[in-house]
Amino acid sequence: MPEKKVRHILGLSGGKDSAALALYLRDRIPDIEYFFCDTGCELPETYEFFNKLEARLHKKVKILKSRFTFDQWQLRYDGFLPSAISRWCTVELKIKPLEEFVGDDEAISYVGIRADEDRDGYISSKDNINPVYPFQEDGLIKEDIINILNDEGVGLPKYYEWRSRSGCFFCFFQRKIEWIRLSEVHPELFKKAIQYESSHSDGRTYYWSEGEALVDMIKPERKAQIIEDYKKFEARIKKKPNQTLFDVLSVLDEEEGFEPCSVCHL
Repeated sequence: MPEKKVRHILGLSGGKDSAALALYLRDRIPDIEYFFCDTGCELPETYEFFNKLEARLHKKVKILKSRFTFDQWQLRYDGFLPSAISRWCTVELKIKPLEEFVGDDEAISYVGIRADEDRDGYISSKDNINPVYPFQEDGLIKEDIINILNDEGVGLPKYYEWRSRSGCFFCFFQRKIEWIRLSEVHPELFKKAIQYESSHSDGRTYYWSEGEALVDMIKPERKAQIIEDYKKFEARIKKKPNQTLFDVLSVLDEEEGFEPCSVCHL
């Protein structure tokens, strides 16, 4: 009997680390399969970034989708929206499509966690999907990842100009300043996020951001306070001029030990 082929897979999130890993492994593993679990709630910048990335990979990224949309899943979860402690969005829109894509095949899943990070990536409950961490094994850190993207002419996704990580436009891991920036860069998506907060017919209350409604967050006085608080963080953390919000919040995340969802934000 011929030996069963092992598949090599790499999930792209729309973030810098998984994109850099895809480029890093492009010529090392020619038969690697790139995939992206599309929630249908991604930022426009994410799709723009994938177009640039595919041109350098010389291979299409397989788009995986759940059999139901986010809104349909929300109804199936009795109207509850996801949160940091109940991440049904990750399970239904990311993990299950991935596991269906692999099926019962033996697969090596390449994960873009760097050598300067102390965390694990998604570990599948299926024992036929085995994770490996090339950046950790080869000692690559954040500076190396950015160099890979720049050397390939891809650069960072544009949303890093106002946001510190990839993910859905309503991601509950966003800091308040990022919600403010979303309201300015993509006002139509911000309005949609507000609608999700206010559409509970049974009177339940849900806020995306730490018990504060988005409609209150953008009131002039409150908005000014959030921006001022961010500037204080910025002044404390900044070590060089012209840093983006991504640069500043990345340092703040490291200081606070903040650990976002490893399935969505690599």
